Amino acid sequence: MSQKSSDSIKVVLKKHFAQINVSIVNNISDIEAVVAMKPDLIFMGLKFVPTNESLGRNDPEKIWLSKYLDDNGIRYTGSDEFALNCELNKEVAKARIKSMGISTSPFFVTIEGQKILEENIILNYPLFVKPSDRGGGLGIDENSVVHNFVDLLKKVDNISKIHSSNSLVEEYLPGREFSVAIMKNSIDGEYIQMPIEIIAEPDNKGNTVLSSATKALNEEVVVIVKDLCMNRLISEFAQNVFNALGAEDYGRIDIRLDVHGRPMFLEANLLPSLLSNYGNFPKACSLYLGMNHEAMILEIVKLGLGKEILPVYSKYNDFQPVIEELLLPI
Repeated sequence: MSQKSSDSIKVVLKKHFAQINVSIVNNISDIEAVVAMKPDLIFMGLKFVPTNESLGRNDPEKIWLSKYLDDNGIRYTGSDEFALNCELNKEVAKARIKSMGISTSPFFVTIEGQKILEENIILNYPLFVKPSDRGGGLGIDENSVVHNFVDLLKKVDNISKIHSSNSLVEEYLPGREFSVAIMKNSIDGEYIQMPIEIIAEPDNKGNTVLSSATKALNEEVVVIVKDLCMNRLISEFAQNVFNALGAEDYGRIDIRLDVHGRPMFLEANLLPSLLSNYGNFPKACSLYLGMNHEAMILEIVKLGLGKEILPVYSKYNDFQPVIEELLLPI
Protein backbone atom coordinates (compact mmCIF):
# COMPACT_ATOMS: atom_id res chain seq x y z
CA MET A 1 0.00 0.00 0.00
CA SER A 2 1.34 3.41 -0.92
CA GLN A 3 1.82 6.14 1.66
CA LYS A 4 -0.93 8.12 -0.04
CA SER A 5 -3.38 5.23 0.28
CA SER A 6 -2.41 4.64 3.90
CA ASP A 7 -2.90 8.29 4.78
CA SER A 8 -6.32 8.47 3.11
CA ILE A 9 -7.55 5.35 4.95
CA LYS A 10 -6.18 6.62 8.27
CA VAL A 11 -8.08 9.90 7.90
CA VAL A 12 -11.34 7.96 7.53
CA LEU A 13 -10.69 5.54 10.37
CA LYS A 14 -9.66 8.26 12.84
CA LYS A 15 -13.09 9.86 12.38
CA HIS A 16 -14.89 6.70 13.51
CA PHE A 17 -12.62 4.70 15.83
CA ALA A 18 -10.89 5.52 19.11
CA GLN A 19 -7.44 4.15 18.38
CA ILE A 20 -5.77 3.84 14.99
CA ASN A 21 -2.15 2.81 14.45
CA VAL A 22 -0.13 2.51 11.25
CA SER A 23 2.59 -0.16 11.26
CA ILE A 24 5.36 -0.58 8.72
CA VAL A 25 6.04 -4.30 8.34
CA ASN A 26 9.31 -5.48 6.81
CA ASN A 27 10.08 -8.70 8.68
CA ILE A 28 8.78 -11.28 11.14
CA SER A 29 9.69 -9.11 14.14
CA ASP A 30 7.46 -6.35 12.80
CA ILE A 31 4.57 -8.81 12.36
CA GLU A 32 5.05 -10.15 15.89
CA ALA A 33 4.95 -6.61 17.24
CA VAL A 34 1.66 -5.93 15.48
CA VAL A 35 0.08 -9.16 16.78
CA ALA A 36 1.33 -8.40 20.31
CA MET A 37 -0.83 -5.26 20.28
CA LYS A 38 -3.90 -7.54 19.81
CA PRO A 39 -5.73 -5.17 17.46
CA ASP A 40 -9.42 -5.67 16.77
CA LEU A 41 -8.71 -5.51 13.04
CA ILE A 42 -5.82 -5.23 10.60
CA PHE A 43 -6.61 -3.19 7.49
CA MET A 44 -4.52 -5.11 4.99
CA GLY A 45 -2.15 -3.26 2.69
CA LEU A 46 0.45 -6.01 2.44
CA LYS A 47 0.37 -9.63 1.31
CA PHE A 48 3.63 -11.05 2.65
CA VAL A 49 7.12 -10.34 3.94
CA PRO A 50 10.15 -12.32 2.79
CA THR A 51 12.34 -14.09 5.31
CA ASN A 52 15.25 -13.37 2.97
CA GLU A 53 15.06 -9.76 1.85
CA SER A 54 17.47 -10.36 -1.06
CA LEU A 55 14.98 -12.82 -2.59
CA GLY A 56 11.95 -10.57 -2.12
CA ARG A 57 8.79 -11.99 -3.66
CA ASN A 58 10.78 -14.99 -4.91
CA ASP A 59 11.49 -16.15 -1.37
CA PRO A 60 9.91 -19.64 -1.05
CA GLU A 61 9.79 -19.16 2.74
CA LYS A 62 7.92 -15.84 2.60
CA ILE A 63 5.49 -15.21 5.45
CA TRP A 64 1.92 -14.61 4.31
CA LEU A 65 0.46 -11.98 6.59
CA SER A 66 -3.11 -13.30 6.33
CA LYS A 67 -2.05 -16.80 7.41
CA TYR A 68 -0.02 -15.42 10.30
CA LEU A 69 -3.01 -13.40 11.45
CA ASP A 70 -5.31 -16.41 11.05
CA ASP A 71 -2.93 -18.49 13.15
CA ASN A 72 -3.00 -15.84 15.85
CA GLY A 73 -6.74 -15.17 15.83
CA ILE A 74 -6.49 -11.60 14.49
CA ARG A 75 -9.17 -10.34 12.11
CA TYR A 76 -8.16 -8.59 8.91
CA THR A 77 -9.74 -7.16 5.78
CA GLY A 78 -9.89 -9.02 2.51
CA SER A 79 -8.85 -12.50 1.42
CA ASP A 80 -6.76 -15.28 2.92
CA GLU A 81 -3.38 -16.72 1.93
CA PHE A 82 -4.73 -19.11 -0.70
CA ALA A 83 -6.52 -16.42 -2.68
CA LEU A 84 -3.71 -13.88 -2.37
CA ASN A 85 -1.17 -16.46 -3.50
CA CYS A 86 -3.28 -17.10 -6.61
CA GLU A 87 -3.54 -13.38 -7.24
CA LEU A 88 0.20 -12.83 -6.90
CA ASN A 89 1.13 -15.67 -9.26
CA LYS A 90 -0.84 -15.11 -12.43
CA GLU A 91 -0.07 -18.56 -13.83
CA VAL A 92 -1.42 -20.20 -10.67
CA ALA A 93 -4.60 -18.11 -10.88
CA LYS A 94 -5.08 -19.07 -14.53
CA ALA A 95 -4.45 -22.74 -13.73
CA ARG A 96 -6.99 -22.61 -10.92
CA ILE A 97 -9.56 -20.90 -13.14
CA LYS A 98 -8.97 -23.35 -15.98
CA SER A 99 -9.33 -26.31 -13.59
CA MET A 100 -12.75 -24.97 -12.58
CA GLY A 101 -13.95 -24.86 -16.19
CA ILE A 102 -13.74 -21.06 -16.51
CA SER A 103 -12.38 -19.55 -19.72
CA THR A 104 -8.96 -17.92 -19.89
CA SER A 105 -6.69 -17.31 -22.85
CA PRO A 106 -4.21 -20.13 -23.67
CA PHE A 107 -0.82 -19.38 -22.10
CA PHE A 108 2.58 -20.51 -20.97
CA VAL A 109 5.25 -19.13 -18.65
CA THR A 110 8.86 -18.42 -19.54
CA ILE A 111 11.43 -18.86 -16.79
CA GLU A 112 14.21 -16.37 -16.26
CA GLY A 113 17.47 -17.65 -17.66
CA GLN A 114 15.95 -20.52 -19.64
CA LYS A 115 16.29 -20.56 -23.40
CA ILE A 116 13.11 -20.29 -25.47
CA LEU A 117 12.93 -22.39 -28.60
CA GLU A 118 10.73 -21.18 -31.47
CA GLU A 119 9.54 -24.70 -32.28
CA ASN A 120 8.04 -24.97 -28.80
CA ILE A 121 5.68 -22.02 -29.34
CA ILE A 122 2.29 -23.62 -29.98
CA LEU A 123 0.10 -20.57 -29.35
CA ASN A 124 -1.23 -18.34 -32.10
CA TYR A 125 0.21 -14.87 -32.69
CA PRO A 126 -0.34 -12.14 -31.73
CA LEU A 127 0.68 -12.89 -28.15
CA PHE A 128 0.52 -10.72 -25.07
CA VAL A 129 3.52 -10.71 -22.73
CA LYS A 130 3.60 -9.41 -19.16
CA PRO A 131 5.39 -10.16 -15.88
CA SER A 132 3.95 -13.23 -14.18
CA ASP A 133 3.91 -11.67 -10.72
CA ARG A 134 3.44 -7.92 -11.01
CA GLY A 135 0.35 -5.72 -10.85
CA GLY A 136 -0.56 -2.14 -11.61
CA GLY A 137 0.35 -2.51 -15.27
CA LEU A 138 4.06 -2.90 -14.46
CA GLY A 139 5.96 -4.31 -17.41
CA ILE A 140 3.12 -3.63 -19.83
CA ASP A 141 3.77 -1.20 -22.68
CA GLU A 142 3.36 -0.82 -26.45
CA ASN A 143 5.74 -3.76 -26.95
CA SER A 144 3.61 -6.18 -24.92
CA VAL A 145 1.65 -7.29 -27.98
CA VAL A 146 4.08 -9.34 -30.08
CA HIS A 147 3.56 -10.65 -33.60
CA ASN A 148 6.63 -12.83 -34.07
CA PHE A 149 9.28 -14.81 -32.23
CA VAL A 150 11.93 -12.08 -32.34
CA ASP A 151 9.63 -9.56 -30.68
CA LEU A 152 8.64 -12.18 -28.11
CA LEU A 153 12.27 -12.73 -27.12
CA LYS A 154 12.87 -8.97 -26.85
CA LYS A 155 9.89 -8.45 -24.56
CA VAL A 156 10.70 -11.44 -22.35
CA ASP A 157 14.29 -10.20 -22.02
CA ASN A 158 13.06 -6.70 -21.16
CA ILE A 159 10.80 -8.03 -18.39
CA SER A 160 13.62 -10.14 -16.99
CA LYS A 161 16.10 -7.26 -16.94
CA ILE A 162 13.79 -4.58 -15.57
CA HIS A 163 11.46 -6.53 -13.31
CA SER A 164 13.47 -9.70 -12.52
CA SER A 165 10.35 -11.68 -13.30
CA ASN A 166 9.24 -14.67 -15.30
CA SER A 167 6.92 -13.78 -18.18
CA LEU A 168 3.33 -14.86 -18.70
CA VAL A 169 2.69 -15.28 -22.43
CA GLU A 170 -0.90 -15.66 -23.61
CA GLU A 171 -2.85 -15.36 -26.82
CA TYR A 172 -3.84 -11.74 -27.27
CA LEU A 173 -7.51 -10.92 -26.71
CA PRO A 174 -8.70 -8.20 -29.12
CA GLY A 175 -12.10 -7.50 -27.56
CA ARG A 176 -13.52 -5.03 -25.05
CA GLU A 177 -11.98 -4.88 -21.56
CA PHE A 178 -13.92 -4.90 -18.30
CA SER A 179 -13.07 -4.63 -14.64
CA VAL A 180 -15.59 -5.97 -12.14
CA ALA A 181 -15.53 -4.68 -8.59
CA ILE A 182 -17.02 -7.22 -6.19
CA MET A 183 -18.00 -6.49 -2.61
CA LYS A 184 -20.02 -8.30 0.01
CA ASN A 185 -22.92 -6.47 1.64
CA SER A 186 -22.11 -6.34 5.36
CA ILE A 187 -25.83 -6.53 6.23
CA ASP A 188 -27.11 -9.53 4.27
CA GLY A 189 -23.83 -11.17 3.21
CA GLU A 190 -24.76 -11.11 -0.48
CA TYR A 191 -22.19 -10.08 -3.07
CA ILE A 192 -22.75 -7.25 -5.50
CA GLN A 193 -20.94 -7.11 -8.83
CA MET A 194 -20.13 -3.75 -10.37
CA PRO A 195 -18.79 -4.17 -13.92
CA ILE A 196 -17.26 -1.21 -15.70
CA GLU A 197 -15.86 -1.08 -19.21
CA ILE A 198 -12.39 0.40 -19.56
CA ILE A 199 -11.77 2.40 -22.71
CA ALA A 200 -8.15 3.35 -23.30
CA GLU A 201 -6.67 5.36 -26.15
CA PRO A 202 -4.75 3.29 -28.72
CA ASP A 203 -0.98 3.34 -28.22
CA ASN A 204 1.58 4.10 -30.95
CA LYS A 205 1.01 0.64 -32.42
CA GLY A 206 -2.77 0.88 -32.36
CA ASN A 207 -3.34 -1.45 -29.39
CA THR A 208 -5.59 -0.53 -26.48
CA VAL A 209 -3.69 -2.02 -23.57
CA LEU A 210 -3.63 -0.75 -20.00
CA SER A 211 0.06 -0.04 -19.64
CA SER A 212 1.73 1.22 -16.49
CA ALA A 213 1.96 4.66 -18.12
CA THR A 214 -1.76 4.68 -18.94
CA LYS A 215 -2.68 3.67 -15.39
CA ALA A 216 -0.36 6.28 -13.89
CA LEU A 217 -1.99 9.04 -15.93
CA ASN A 218 -5.46 7.80 -14.87
CA GLU A 219 -6.89 9.01 -18.17
CA GLU A 220 -8.69 5.87 -19.34
CA VAL A 221 -12.46 6.22 -19.58
CA VAL A 222 -14.57 3.96 -17.39
CA VAL A 223 -18.31 3.52 -17.95
CA ILE A 224 -21.10 1.43 -16.48
CA VAL A 225 -22.00 -1.58 -18.59
CA LYS A 226 -25.54 -0.54 -19.55
CA ASP A 227 -26.42 -3.47 -21.78
CA LEU A 228 -28.27 -5.76 -19.36
CA CYS A 229 -27.29 -9.01 -21.07
CA MET A 230 -23.61 -8.07 -21.16
CA ASN A 231 -23.77 -6.74 -17.61
CA ARG A 232 -25.23 -10.04 -16.39
CA LEU A 233 -22.77 -12.13 -18.40
CA ILE A 234 -19.71 -10.26 -17.13
CA SER A 235 -21.01 -10.10 -13.54
CA GLU A 236 -21.70 -13.83 -13.32
CA PHE A 237 -18.38 -14.65 -14.94
CA ALA A 238 -16.47 -12.42 -12.49
CA GLN A 239 -18.28 -13.83 -9.45
CA ASN A 240 -17.45 -17.36 -10.58
CA VAL A 241 -13.78 -16.38 -10.83
CA PHE A 242 -13.89 -14.67 -7.42
CA ASN A 243 -15.38 -17.80 -5.86
CA ALA A 244 -12.96 -20.14 -7.63
CA LEU A 245 -10.00 -18.21 -6.25
CA GLY A 246 -11.43 -18.45 -2.74
CA ALA A 247 -11.57 -14.66 -2.47
CA GLU A 248 -13.42 -12.98 0.38
CA ASP A 249 -15.22 -9.72 1.07
CA TYR A 250 -13.98 -7.53 -1.78
CA GLY A 251 -11.74 -7.43 -4.81
CA ARG A 252 -11.56 -6.84 -8.53
CA ILE A 253 -11.65 -9.24 -11.47
CA ASP A 254 -10.34 -8.15 -14.87
CA ILE A 255 -11.86 -9.61 -18.03
CA ARG A 256 -11.37 -9.18 -21.77
CA LEU A 257 -13.47 -10.50 -24.63
CA ASP A 258 -11.99 -12.76 -27.26
CA VAL A 259 -12.50 -12.39 -31.00
CA HIS A 260 -15.92 -14.07 -30.68
CA GLY A 261 -17.09 -11.78 -27.86
CA ARG A 262 -16.66 -14.40 -25.15
CA PRO A 263 -15.37 -13.29 -21.72
CA MET A 264 -11.90 -14.48 -20.71
CA PHE A 265 -10.25 -14.15 -17.33
CA LEU A 266 -7.24 -11.82 -17.32
CA GLU A 267 -6.25 -11.46 -13.67
CA ALA A 268 -7.51 -10.70 -10.19
CA ASN A 269 -6.65 -7.91 -7.79
CA LEU A 270 -7.72 -8.77 -4.26
CA LEU A 271 -5.98 -5.80 -2.67
CA PRO A 272 -7.06 -3.20 -5.24
CA SER A 273 -6.20 0.46 -5.03
CA LEU A 274 -8.68 2.27 -2.80
CA LEU A 275 -7.61 5.80 -3.66
CA SER A 276 -10.57 8.02 -4.37
CA ASN A 277 -11.08 8.74 -8.10
CA TYR A 278 -8.09 6.63 -9.06
CA GLY A 279 -8.49 2.87 -8.86
CA ASN A 280 -11.21 1.00 -10.75
CA PHE A 281 -12.62 -0.44 -7.53
CA PRO A 282 -13.57 2.93 -5.97
CA LYS A 283 -14.71 4.21 -9.35
CA ALA A 284 -17.12 1.27 -9.67
CA CYS A 285 -18.41 1.77 -6.11
CA SER A 286 -19.10 5.39 -6.92
CA LEU A 287 -20.80 4.68 -10.27
CA TYR A 288 -23.00 1.85 -9.04
CA LEU A 289 -23.64 2.64 -5.38
CA GLY A 290 -23.00 6.37 -5.14
CA MET A 291 -20.51 5.33 -2.45
CA ASN A 292 -17.82 7.86 -1.61
CA HIS A 293 -14.36 6.99 -0.32
CA GLU A 294 -15.31 7.18 3.35
CA ALA A 295 -18.34 4.92 2.99
CA MET A 296 -16.33 2.41 0.96
CA ILE A 297 -13.57 2.18 3.58
CA LEU A 298 -16.09 1.79 6.41
CA GLU A 299 -17.89 -1.01 4.54
CA ILE A 300 -14.60 -2.90 4.11
CA VAL A 301 -13.92 -2.45 7.83
CA LYS A 302 -17.36 -3.83 8.71
CA LEU A 303 -16.67 -6.89 6.59
CA GLY A 304 -13.36 -7.46 8.33
CA LEU A 305 -14.86 -7.08 11.80
CA GLY A 306 -17.57 -9.54 10.84
CA LYS A 307 -15.15 -12.37 10.08
CA GLU A 308 -15.44 -15.48 12.21
CA ILE A 309 -12.28 -16.62 13.94
CA LEU A 310 -12.18 -20.36 13.34
CA PRO A 311 -9.64 -23.14 13.81
CA VAL A 312 -7.18 -22.95 10.96
CA TYR A 313 -7.58 -25.46 8.15
CA SER A 314 -7.47 -25.35 4.37
CA LYS A 315 -10.49 -26.13 2.26
CA TYR A 316 -8.32 -25.98 -0.86
CA ASN A 317 -6.01 -28.94 -0.26
CA ASP A 318 -7.57 -30.64 -3.28
CA PHE A 319 -5.99 -28.11 -5.64
CA GLN A 320 -2.38 -28.73 -6.61
CA PRO A 321 -1.64 -26.83 -9.82
CA VAL A 322 0.51 -28.82 -12.20
CA ILE A 323 2.92 -25.99 -12.87
CA GLU A 324 5.16 -28.23 -14.97
CA GLU A 325 2.51 -28.20 -17.67
CA LEU A 326 2.47 -24.41 -17.68
CA LEU A 327 6.19 -23.97 -18.23
CA LEU A 328 7.60 -23.61 -21.69
CA PRO A 329 9.23 -26.91 -22.75
CA ILE A 330 12.99 -26.69 -23.16
